[in-house]
Amino acid sequence: MNFDPRAVHPAALFAVLAALWGGSFVWIEVGLDYFPPLSFAALRYDVAGLLVLAYSAATVDRWRPRGREWLPVAVTAVFVFAAYHGFLFLGIEHVSGAVAAVLIGLTPVLTAGFAAALRGGEGLDGARTGGVLLGFLGVAVVAGIGPAGFVGTSATGVLLVLAGAVAFALGTVLAPESGTLPLRTTQGWAMLGGAGLLHVWAGVRGESLEAVVWTPRSIAAFLYLTVLAGAVAFLVYFHLLAAVGPTELNLVGYVEPLVAAAVSWAVLGEVVGPRTFVGFACILAGFALVKHAELRRFVSGVRRAAGSV
Repeated sequence: MNFDPRAVHPAALFAVLAALWGGSFVWIEVGLDYFPPLSFAALRYDVAGLLVLAYSAATVDRWRPRGREWLPVAVTAVFVFAAYHGFLFLGIEHVSGAVAAVLIGLTPVLTAGFAAALRGGEGLDGARTGGVLLGFLGVAVVAGIGPAGFVGTSATGVLLVLAGAVAFALGTVLAPESGTLPLRTTQGWAMLGGAGLLHVWAGVRGESLEAVVWTPRSIAAFLYLTVLAGAVAFLVYFHLLAAVGPTELNLVGYVEPLVAAAVSWAVLGEVVGPRTFVGFACILAGFALVKHAELRRFVSGVRRAAGSV
C-alpha cells in the first residue's frame, strides 16, 4: 500500500527520521563488534536496497532507470552509499557513534561550500564563509585539536568520518537531476550499487564474511540498520522531502547527534563529554549561517501560516 504523507504530520515524520538515523550511529558501533566494517555496510545496503526497490516496484510505474537516468544512480552509489558509509563504518571503529554523528553534522556546511565552488550557484558571502569556518571550528573542538594535536580523540577516526562527510557532500552536489525517475527508484538502485562497491572494497581490504558473528545482539544491530534505519527511514525521508522541502529536512542532521548521545548512554552506558556538545553547537551555528537566507524564508513561511490559522 502506498504511504500518504498527508496522513501523518510532518513534525511526527521528522521526529521518526531523526530517531531512526540518530540511533543508527550507535547501532553501527554495536555491530562492529561482530562484523568487519565494510562488509557490515555492504550487507546493510544489500538488504535495504532490495526492500526499497520492492517498495518502488509496488508503488510507482518507473522502478528501473533508462539511459542517462543511470548517471545519478551511479554517482549516488559511489559517493553516498559506498564512500560515505565505507569511511563512516571504518571511522566508528575508532570514535564513538555519538561523536561520529556530531562530525557528520558538518555535511550540509560542506555541501554549501562545494555547491558554490563547483556549480557556480550562491557564492560564499560573509555570513556563509563565517558559517563554514565555524563548522570547522566545531570539528576541531570535538576532535580536541590543539597545540598538542588530537586530545582524547582518535585522529584516524575523526579523519575517516570527515572523509565520509566530504564524500556525501560531493555526491549531493555532483549527482545530476534524475528527471522523471522517482527518488525511491534512484535510491534503491544506488543502494545496491553502493553495496556492490563496498563488497569489492571489503575484499581488497581482506575482509571475509566468515568473520561475521551472529548473536542476538548482532542480529538486532543488523535488523535495525537494514530495516529501520535503512529501508523505513529512507521511505520516511522521501515522503518528508516532498512534504517540507530540503531546507527544513537538513535540520534532521542536527537532531541526530542528540538522539545518538541518548541512545549511546542507554545502550552502551557511554556519556558524551561537554567538549562534544560545544563542538556540536559550533557546527549547528555554522549551518545556521550558511543557510541563513533559506532559514529566514522558512521562518517567514511558518509565521505566515500561523497567522492565517
